[in-house]
Amino acid sequence: MREAALANQNPALTSALEHLLASGGKRVRPAVTLLSARLFDTEPRRAVALAAAIEMLHTATLVHDDLIDGSLLRRGLPTLNAQWTPGATVLTGDFLFARAATLAAETDSVRVMNVFSRTLMIIVNGEINQMFIGRGQASREGYFQRIYAKTASLFAVAAEAATILGEADEHAISAMRHFGREVGMAFQIVDDILDFTGDEAVVGKPVGSDLRQGLFTLPVLLYYDRHPDDRDVAALLNSHSGDNQRVDRVVQAVRDSGAIALALDEAKAYIGHAQASLAAMPANAYRQALSDLADYFVSRNV
Repeated sequence: MREAALANQNPALTSALEHLLASGGKRVRPAVTLLSARLFDTEPRRAVALAAAIEMLHTATLVHDDLIDGSLLRRGLPTLNAQWTPGATVLTGDFLFARAATLAAETDSVRVMNVFSRTLMIIVNGEINQMFIGRGQASREGYFQRIYAKTASLFAVAAEAATILGEADEHAISAMRHFGREVGMAFQIVDDILDFTGDEAVVGKPVGSDLRQGLFTLPVLLYYDRHPDDRDVAALLNSHSGDNQRVDRVVQAVRDSGAIALALDEAKAYIGHAQASLAAMPANAYRQALSDLADYFVSRNV
């Protein structure tokens, strides 16, 4: 997906955008969009515009996330904020948000623009909640609210908006939104599992990175449920930030416990719910492809 430059676009901005859009990634959100669109025989031009908007919105959120979290690496490469000032990084993210909106507008659907903008508000509100109340909390309810806002909401709108463009009935639109939400929840849970089990060189970020920032994800929550006397976890809860040696001990303890398997079981349950939503959709190759993609979400190692 190569981004067209404005007539007077700053060369540094053009270079940054090309770097961001060419830096890899699984592109699973546009895949969900395009497969959902094909499921209902959506006009290709509108489907591609929507898929591009979804991926552009995702990229914009990553730019701001990396700045907020102080992350210097993503996918093994320097982040934009590792090279630019905070102000320039924020403005680049803002530009990407605006470009995502113009792409969404190319679908020629007011309803799609509505759900798209609603999702952006959900994502931003989730980030603000994470900054002010999310760190140092060991709450399953808070965790699931956070990953819905951070990840699942964008998968939900990808499937929902594509179905709207396909002029499906309201039942199908609701079912596909549910599919997107459930696979998105599973996708983030697996991401959080890989934060404990993944190879740093493959994942492209330090192991235990969320815990180092004071964020308690499902694997450590499940571990703490079964080991409430763990002093390292209690200390991390109270400090709201991660002492590296203490985090390393917790990461190893989570790895050695059954928490990883339990977290994966929860992710698989979300996938089962998502696939159940597909059952009433048109029986074609695209429905099967969506089901297979959902299975991939809980079998991947990156």
